[in-house]
Amino acid sequence: MQIRIKVLKLITLLSVGVLLSSCGGAPQSAETTAPSASQQIFRWKMITTWPKNLPGLGTAPERLADMLREMSAGRLDIRVYGAGELVGALEVFDAVSQGTAEMGHGAAYYWRGKIPVAAMFTTVPFGMNAQEMNGWLHYGGGLDLWRELYEPFNLVPFAAGNTGVQMAGWFNKEINSVEDLRGLKMRIPGLGGEVLARAGGVPVVLPGGEIYTALQTGVIDATEWVGPYNDLAFSLHTAAKYYYYPGWHEPGPTLETVVNKAAWEALPDDLRAMIRVATQAVNEDMLSEFTARNNAALTTLVEDHGVLLRRLPDDVLARLREVSDQVVAEIADADPLAARIHASYTQYLRDVRRYHDISEKAYLEVR
Repeated sequence: MQIRIKVLKLITLLSVGVLLSSCGGAPQSAETTAPSASQQIFRWKMITTWPKNLPGLGTAPERLADMLREMSAGRLDIRVYGAGELVGALEVFDAVSQGTAEMGHGAAYYWRGKIPVAAMFTTVPFGMNAQEMNGWLHYGGGLDLWRELYEPFNLVPFAAGNTGVQMAGWFNKEINSVEDLRGLKMRIPGLGGEVLARAGGVPVVLPGGEIYTALQTGVIDATEWVGPYNDLAFSLHTAAKYYYYPGWHEPGPTLETVVNKAAWEALPDDLRAMIRVATQAVNEDMLSEFTARNNAALTTLVEDHGVLLRRLPDDVLARLREVSDQVVAEIADADPLAARIHASYTQYLRDVRRYHDISEKAYLEVR
């Protein structure tokens, strides 16, 4: 009797074991419990050239990180660092290239000292506006050339923001002629800085967080920054009296997200697709935000703070245009890739200008 009971117990235990195994309740091997690529959580750092949470520029990378976290259900978890929190504002390119952080957000013209032609992927004086830059990058071959340029630095770039046409900047004296540019110490990066230098000015490159103090203390005589929305946030109207337009030097500056190549290649295909979609969404969203918020900010600056709005004289713009043509033409001489980038950009600009003269420009003239 006791033997029969023991046998029944054994049969019962075996039956339960089989049932648990069929339901997935039995212990699994380490191989079967290891997370697949679709389950793995990637924790990244994103470093930026902007002060933390600066309206528009600084909030865009935060928005990008939030979007990717939501799209991936937490599988791509990105912590954003403002300028100076992990590395300096102008150290983002090298830090992401070396793997100190997996992702960065900034502007390609900050790396002009390392790669002169990179500035063309942000903006060109008297060049394409935001709409035209997006067309060139995404449908005119520009993005492929950008990635070829950054490939030796282990970086994968994406367009991730555009402010639209900027203002010419803040000045502590009136600009009435070309002569007023001589000796003018102005914070202005990229190709615009080179143009100003050849027109007699003294370009200075400063990260955003240092602009106000430099202008207020007289280290610089003038500065460009972005436009009314960001300029009001920086209180630049309390450090300079005259606010000039148009932004000849930055008619449609594209901002960039760069991803470390090794980190990019470690991602599964679906997370890579999410980055492609999210960066393009942020690229469009920033332009929409600046378009909407610059209006109210300009009204506040002029009506509430008494800012003196001025247009740059025609002869000044003509001289800057003349010098700009020389500076941009010289980019093609750097190396074969620079020549290809220059050729692609200038050809697209010629083509799109022809159409926009009878569409966008023609409409604005009669609106």
